[in-house]
Amino acid sequence: MSGLKSRSNKQGLNNSPGGDREGRENSNMNNQNTRLKIAISACFLHPDPNRTVFAKKTLQYIEQSMAHWVMSTGALPVMIPSPAGDSAETEPHFGDYAQWLDGLVLHGGADVWPGSYGEMPLEERWSGDRIRDEYEIALIKAFVAAGKPVFGVCRGLQLINVAFGGTLLQDIGTQRPGALAHRDADRYDHNFHPLEIVPDSRMQALLAGAPSCKINSIHHQGIKDLAKDFVVEARCPDDGMIEAIRYTGPAYVAAVQWHPEFHHSDLGTLDDTPLLNDFLDAAQAAKTKTETTA
Repeated sequence: MSGLKSRSNKQGLNNSPGGDREGRENSNMNNQNTRLKIAISACFLHPDPNRTVFAKKTLQYIEQSMAHWVMSTGALPVMIPSPAGDSAETEPHFGDYAQWLDGLVLHGGADVWPGSYGEMPLEERWSGDRIRDEYEIALIKAFVAAGKPVFGVCRGLQLINVAFGGTLLQDIGTQRPGALAHRDADRYDHNFHPLEIVPDSRMQALLAGAPSCKINSIHHQGIKDLAKDFVVEARCPDDGMIEAIRYTGPAYVAAVQWHPEFHHSDLGTLDDTPLLNDFLDAAQAAKTKTETTA
């Protein structure tokens, strides 16, 4: 599989200096037509009187490392805002985004609302974000229906599992007291543990040459019951917690519990590039199919 540089070239990046105005305009148009456009789901900050900026408003945003991770390949990241809310003037049309864009990344953030998988919160602080759950589940359905690939990161893995009928541990430390500490607020993305990849899985094929299987760990929730038609691709060897899943049905849906966008090669963590490239290859295939049948 080609590396980042060759993928950028495949997507039409023009690194040549100079050129006349017409040449630059043609190059820009070519880039816009050939580069993959990858949707990133939004994180929500709901109204908070203690916040100094937009205290009474809902904010939708993406964390910059996620955008940069997608951009590192030459793809164009596009945050999809939720059209719901008290200022909404139109009905949600996620299918329009799914037709326009080439793939969907679900990234980390708030806990998943236990009601999304039929439970009540064990504690108030684990109530999660019902509004974001509904928004992202609708996104998943739209992109899967459009034949576009979906990749989940951290909360994204948990939400995918729930969207397809699985359940979660609301708090690993409470419900699995013998488990490893999967989140350390002080160490944050420098909290690491080893990764055990399932033999003969797609992930093993993609990461066969990886020199390290050390990953970051920034979550206190995890998969309890795996959704139907999904397989486990990796676990934490210390406690068996599920770290990666993949859908076995006709759609491309895969997810990891760690944050590949936070990884640092100088700290010896796993090189996740093959996972991103695999997702983008699926996005390119979907894009090509759409253009061919248009």
